[in-house]
Amino acid sequence: MTDWRNVVKVRIVGEEYTLRTEASEAHTRAVAEHVDKITRAILDSGAVVETHKAAILAALQITDELFTERAAASALADDIRGLAGELRPLLPPAKRGEDGA
Repeated sequence: MTDWRNVVKVRIVGEEYTLRTEASEAHTRAVAEHVDKITRAILDSGAVVETHKAAILAALQITDELFTERAAASALADDIRGLAGELRPLLPPAKRGEDGA
Protein backbone atom coordinates (compact mmCIF):
# COMPACT_ATOMS: atom_id res chain seq x y z
CA MET A 1 0.00 0.00 0.00
CA THR A 2 1.30 3.45 -0.91
CA ASP A 3 2.14 5.79 1.95
CA TRP A 4 0.76 9.21 0.93
CA ARG A 5 2.78 11.77 2.84
CA ASN A 6 0.97 14.91 1.72
CA VAL A 7 -2.63 15.87 1.15
CA VAL A 8 -2.81 19.11 -0.82
CA LYS A 9 -5.89 21.06 -1.87
CA VAL A 10 -5.47 22.87 -5.17
CA ARG A 11 -7.76 24.85 -7.45
CA ILE A 12 -7.72 24.35 -11.21
CA VAL A 13 -10.07 26.44 -13.37
CA GLY A 14 -12.22 27.20 -10.35
CA GLU A 15 -12.59 23.58 -9.22
CA GLU A 16 -11.02 22.39 -5.99
CA TYR A 17 -9.15 19.08 -5.95
CA THR A 18 -7.71 17.22 -2.99
CA LEU A 19 -4.52 15.48 -4.07
CA ARG A 20 -2.75 12.76 -2.12
CA THR A 21 0.88 12.65 -3.14
CA GLU A 22 4.39 11.73 -2.14
CA ALA A 23 5.62 14.98 -3.71
CA SER A 24 6.13 18.08 -1.60
CA GLU A 25 3.27 20.51 -1.16
CA ALA A 26 5.22 23.22 -3.02
CA HIS A 27 5.86 20.90 -5.98
CA THR A 28 2.23 19.78 -6.09
CA ARG A 29 1.00 23.38 -6.02
CA ALA A 30 3.43 24.36 -8.79
CA VAL A 31 2.20 21.48 -10.96
CA ALA A 32 -1.44 22.43 -10.35
CA GLU A 33 -0.70 26.08 -11.12
CA HIS A 34 0.92 25.08 -14.41
CA VAL A 35 -2.10 22.96 -15.38
CA ASP A 36 -4.42 25.83 -14.38
CA LYS A 37 -2.38 28.37 -16.39
CA ILE A 38 -2.33 26.25 -19.56
CA THR A 39 -6.03 25.33 -19.28
CA ARG A 40 -7.04 28.97 -18.70
CA ALA A 41 -4.96 30.11 -21.68
CA ILE A 42 -6.79 27.62 -23.88
CA LEU A 43 -10.17 28.74 -22.52
CA ASP A 44 -9.22 32.42 -22.89
CA SER A 45 -8.27 31.88 -26.54
CA GLY A 46 -11.97 31.36 -27.26
CA ALA A 47 -11.32 28.30 -29.41
CA VAL A 48 -12.80 25.98 -26.76
CA VAL A 49 -15.67 26.63 -24.39
CA GLU A 50 -16.01 23.34 -22.52
CA THR A 51 -13.63 22.96 -19.58
CA HIS A 52 -13.16 19.22 -20.13
CA LYS A 53 -12.08 19.80 -23.74
CA ALA A 54 -9.70 22.55 -22.61
CA ALA A 55 -8.28 20.12 -20.04
CA ILE A 56 -7.63 17.55 -22.77
CA LEU A 57 -5.90 20.15 -24.95
CA ALA A 58 -3.88 21.28 -21.92
CA ALA A 59 -2.86 17.67 -21.27
CA LEU A 60 -1.70 17.38 -24.89
CA GLN A 61 0.29 20.62 -24.67
CA ILE A 62 1.89 19.65 -21.35
CA THR A 63 2.72 16.17 -22.68
CA ASP A 64 4.34 17.79 -25.72
CA GLU A 65 6.44 19.93 -23.35
CA LEU A 66 7.46 16.76 -21.47
CA PHE A 67 8.42 14.88 -24.64
CA THR A 68 10.38 17.87 -25.97
CA GLU A 69 12.34 18.16 -22.70
CA ARG A 70 12.98 14.41 -22.61
CA ALA A 71 14.39 14.55 -26.15
CA ALA A 72 16.60 17.52 -25.21
CA ALA A 73 17.84 15.73 -22.09
CA SER A 74 18.61 12.60 -24.11
CA ALA A 75 20.51 14.64 -26.72
CA LEU A 76 22.48 16.37 -23.97
CA ALA A 77 23.33 13.02 -22.35
CA ASP A 78 24.53 11.73 -25.74
CA ASP A 79 26.69 14.84 -26.16
CA ILE A 80 28.19 14.38 -22.69
CA ARG A 81 28.94 10.70 -23.40
CA GLY A 82 30.62 11.73 -26.66
CA LEU A 83 32.75 14.35 -24.92
CA ALA A 84 33.68 11.88 -22.19
CA GLY A 85 34.77 9.44 -24.88
CA GLU A 86 36.95 12.11 -26.47
CA LEU A 87 38.50 13.12 -23.15
CA ARG A 88 39.13 9.62 -21.77
CA PRO A 89 42.24 8.95 -23.93
CA LEU A 90 43.75 12.24 -22.74
CA LEU A 91 43.61 11.18 -19.09
CA PRO A 92 46.35 9.20 -17.34
CA PRO A 93 45.58 5.47 -17.37
CA ALA A 94 44.76 5.42 -13.65
CA LYS A 95 42.12 8.13 -14.14
CA ARG A 96 40.38 6.67 -17.20
CA GLY A 97 37.97 4.56 -15.19
CA GLU A 98 38.58 1.57 -17.42
CA ASP A 99 38.30 -1.95 -16.07
CA GLY A 100 41.64 -3.46 -15.16
CA ALA A 101 43.39 -0.09 -14.97
